[in-house]
Amino acid sequence: MKVINSGILELILWTIALLGLYTAGAETSHSFSLCPLDSLGFTWCPGCGIGRSIHYFMHGDFTTSWAFHPLGGFAFLVIILRIIELIKLNLNKKLWQMY
Repeated sequence: MKVINSGILELILWTIALLGLYTAGAETSHSFSLCPLDSLGFTWCPGCGIGRSIHYFMHGDFTTSWAFHPLGGFAFLVIILRIIELIKLNLNKKLWQMY
């Protein structure tokens, strides 16, 4: 059986992730984290704060975004470029070719 990699699932997941980050309130209190380094008790992690940084970047608050993580804006732009690439990949395919 031939499997065609269309990237539809990846497109859906990235879009939902960005919509979730946009709509979710980024509270400043640190109550829960999925970070494994935080769970192990480390006080610093190279990725912590990037979700909140992307949230504030999408809302136009660039100074707060930079304060949470300097690479939040860059990560947002990379995700947007990937979404555009996946849309272009799937525009030329017919629906029955995607699955």
